[in-house]
This record gives sequence, C-alpha cells and structure tokens, in this order.
Amino acid sequence: MELTLTDEGGVKFVEGVPDEAFLSSDRDVDRVLEACFSDGVRCALLYAANLPAAFFDLSSRQAGEILQKLRNYWVRLAVVCPPGGPGFSSRFGEMLAEERRGAYFGVFETRDAAVEWIRETSDAEQA
Repeated sequence: MELTLTDEGGVKFVEGVPDEAFLSSDRDVDRVLEACFSDGVRCALLYAANLPAAFFDLSSRQAGEILQKLRNYWVRLAVVCPPGGPGFSSRFGEMLAEERRGAYFGVFETRDAAVEWIRETSDAEQA
C-alpha cells in the first residue's frame, strides 16, 4: 500500500487506504514523512488498520515514537478509528485527551471528522 495525495476543497494531505496495513512498527514512520515531503504537505490521514497493532497501547511506545518523529518534522496526523475498532489502553486515552489541546494529533470516528480537523488545523496554521 502507498499513501495517496488527497485534495479536499483545497486542503491537501496524504491518505492511507482503509482496512489495509501500512506501518508494521514505529520504524516505518519514515514512509509517512517521505510521502508528505514528496507531495509537499504537512498532514497525514491514516486509518486504524494502517497503524501497528500496538499503536493504541501506550505501554508499547509505538504511538509515542511515531508521534514524536512526526512532530519533529511538523507533520500532523489524523487517525480514523470508528467505534468497535481497536481498544485504547487507559494511558492512551489520557494521552489523547492531552493531545486534543494541540494541533498535531487527533483520533476521529469518521473520515469526515478527520478531514474537518485537518482543515481547521491548516487554517489556524496559515493565520
């Protein structure tokens, strides 16, 4: 699977394919960065299935490593995780609550909600 460049009303981001694996570990995050740099964007929209299985368990350190590397390069990440998807560890939920205050990472139940967050964070970045 490769990430594709998506343009939603002038807001551009790279996007994964729903229900397909993409990253098998935190070391694969460079693939996201390469796609962003290649397409000249600073945001990625991934689906829960695109992430390593342990991403939503904070004790695995997968989420922390991935998010820190993306943040180092000013790349925002929106993740679509519909109800009934992978369960969050309690610590992941705490980290997510903290992240909601910023503009670098968000988890959303629908693609539309994720795209709206990308649009809002892109607008704020340009203001």
